[in-house]
Amino acid sequence: MSTTTSPPTRPRPAGPADAELVWDPAGALHLGETLGVLGRGGGDPVLRVLAPDVVWLTARTATGPVSARFSRTGPGTPLHRPVLVRAWGPGAAEFLAEAPRWAGAEDSWERFEASEAFRALPHRLAAARHHHPGLRLPSTGRVLDRAVVSVLEQRVTVREAVAAHRRLVRRHGEPAPGPAPAGMRVPPTPEAWRRVPAWEWHRAGVDGGRAATVRRVAERAGALERLGRGPLDAGLHRALRSVPGLGPWTVAEIVQCTHGDPDSVSVLDFHLADTVCWFFDRRPGDDRRMLQLLEPWRGDRQRVVRLLRASGFRKPSFAPRLRPEDHRAR
Repeated sequence: MSTTTSPPTRPRPAGPADAELVWDPAGALHLGETLGVLGRGGGDPVLRVLAPDVVWLTARTATGPVSARFSRTGPGTPLHRPVLVRAWGPGAAEFLAEAPRWAGAEDSWERFEASEAFRALPHRLAAARHHHPGLRLPSTGRVLDRAVVSVLEQRVTVREAVAAHRRLVRRHGEPAPGPAPAGMRVPPTPEAWRRVPAWEWHRAGVDGGRAATVRRVAERAGALERLGRGPLDAGLHRALRSVPGLGPWTVAEIVQCTHGDPDSVSVLDFHLADTVCWFFDRRPGDDRRMLQLLEPWRGDRQRVVRLLRASGFRKPSFAPRLRPEDHRAR
């Protein structure tokens, strides 16, 4: 599959939108599967997948906030139609210059699919790629926003992290410009993250350690955004790891979305190692064993993880769901 893109057309005023862009993805692209990894459920205040080919998101650019609607237009099969991006807000025109990267314009599966490593994939994973040819890896470049999401997910359940993120963004972000779906907000500015009072972190269920890490990344927002515009290399990982509180799991979660890293694996994840080990070994395992199992696909290990998730495989469940005790009202 080729993802070489034609030069984006110049943003132009369009109807009620402040600017719009029609982009040819030059290959199969599933908007919902590609952009959906950036969101956290139907009530996410910064990203909504309304249909497989309709996605709303908000962002903050140097020229101001923006709301953007990704959809398909023109003739052709659903996965190959041109992408229409309509944007509202002061940052609309600036955002359109980077919109294709959000939808995986810089990601290509060609080399991997032509490799011996791909042919060595278990049948279920190869079949997952066949059934999900439009799955790409997004590159948002938004290191601060992804770092905040990832830090809030450290050492807690997904449900706790999602609730905390939604509460904080709704209270400290700003309304999404234009006709965005109800409840959508633009992510808070670095200054807004730094000003969140201690009692608000507590009400959101965020402990002092994670709150302090969010403040640290907000204080380094300028440097982090420069990293977002830089290359995916060892220097990027070292720079992110130099921020206290950003460990290997958090850094992997960041670069998978900000740079479309095809190889980073989220070690120290509560579920991933067991899932990978159950798939390959039919028994539980740890990070060391997970990395051994994924070694044949080094360079594309994140692609293998994405295919594993797309395949629908689930590890066995032997215990009731964890229900954390809520101490916020105490």
